[in-house]
Amino acid sequence: MNPPLPSRRSFLKLTGLSAASVAAPLILPHRLWGASAPSNHVHLAVIGCGSRATGNVRGSFLQNLPEARLVATCDPLKSRREGFARMVNQSYGQQVCAPVADFREVLARPDIDGIIVSTPDHWHVPIAYAAALAGKAMYVEKPLSLALTWSQKLRAVVAEKKVVFQYGTQQRGSMSQFRRACELVRNGYLGDLREVLAWCPDMSQQLNQASAPYGSTAPVAPPADFDYEMWLGPAPMAPFTVDRCTQYGAYHIYDYALGFIAGWGAHPLDIVHWALDMDGGGPTRIDAAGILPPAGSLWNTIESWDARLTYPKDLVVRFMGHRIAAPVVKARRPFFRDEGILFVGSKGWISVDRTALYCSDRNLQTHEVGENEIRLIRTRSQAQNFIDAIRGLAKPISPLEAAIRSDTVSLLTDIAIRGGRPIQWDPKTETIVGDPDASKLLDRPLRAEWNVFAANERRA
Repeated sequence: MNPPLPSRRSFLKLTGLSAASVAAPLILPHRLWGASAPSNHVHLAVIGCGSRATGNVRGSFLQNLPEARLVATCDPLKSRREGFARMVNQSYGQQVCAPVADFREVLARPDIDGIIVSTPDHWHVPIAYAAALAGKAMYVEKPLSLALTWSQKLRAVVAEKKVVFQYGTQQRGSMSQFRRACELVRNGYLGDLREVLAWCPDMSQQLNQASAPYGSTAPVAPPADFDYEMWLGPAPMAPFTVDRCTQYGAYHIYDYALGFIAGWGAHPLDIVHWALDMDGGGPTRIDAAGILPPAGSLWNTIESWDARLTYPKDLVVRFMGHRIAAPVVKARRPFFRDEGILFVGSKGWISVDRTALYCSDRNLQTHEVGENEIRLIRTRSQAQNFIDAIRGLAKPISPLEAAIRSDTVSLLTDIAIRGGRPIQWDPKTETIVGDPDASKLLDRPLRAEWNVFAANERRA
């Protein structure tokens, strides 16, 4: 078993840093990044080297950001972290990236400016929290968290340490059609907004990825080069099975994730909030129904769902999984794709997904709002924006507050379905109104030896 997370004193001793340097912000003066600067590279480490990291890092950070250098890879599977490091070094044509077994060693390195967190969901906030304590910038994959209380603790430490946080939803920064759709909605091109539909894939599209329906529960020995204790981390101890630590097991097991209601739902919900100017707000009521897998299944997150989210001015956002959404969306626009958003107003409709922007008024499909209208952040990519934010040249296009607020919608939808009753929500105080039992689900315990929050609170 790995040792517990280090105290502040032992962490600083390990890093060789002073307390002041750990607490210092990473935004550096522009003059340090010129042609004559000691280094033109932002040094990054990849924590979690699975399929998500491969697709994201290879396409965004490795190939298209010459000002960034990946100098460390970290994963509990030895063959995966070593293979990822080889891929990075082959791309650079030199040995600059080293595999590391423990993320705490990564955070202790003073040469690393920021981290890219592509772990299973249950590790996102604990690692981000530890990174903030170490003064590192962070690019954290979606969804954000398993519990609102975790996210609130991350919010506090990011603000205290003044570190850069970028939420890895990609659509804001890397797919311009989403930005254009939000600008059209915000500037009133649809007139009075009357309805919003948002949908994404559900569990049904992954069921054939397991060795048995909803995943095998038969215990087996983990691979010899796999640190299963590290992979579990703050999650409850459980026997290893062939379907537990796979990509899809991590998506659909409640100890590690909320399921696609958050893992995919993060994408459309983030864009809905961007369009509604709700990065600091949220719904006031959640009515939701859904289906859970059969009792005793390894995969036990919400399988399919249909939620009605009531926002200010009684605007209802209908948030659906794939199976529920297909007939609903087909009745409203001439085709269906398994993810997207439809905004309906008094003057027509706008729909956007990862392929394009579609409008009832075709003139809007290529329209760019004017300089005197509401204009949202423009950037070449989410990854580029992250590097620019570290350099002090830009603000994160997907900041932590936006991540918390949209992520909370997924959490509340899950709570409403599991409880079988509506949730009344106060977005100002971030509390469930009049339902103490439901309120308990806003938090989750962490195994003591991996509780980074408790370790920091004891140190303080």
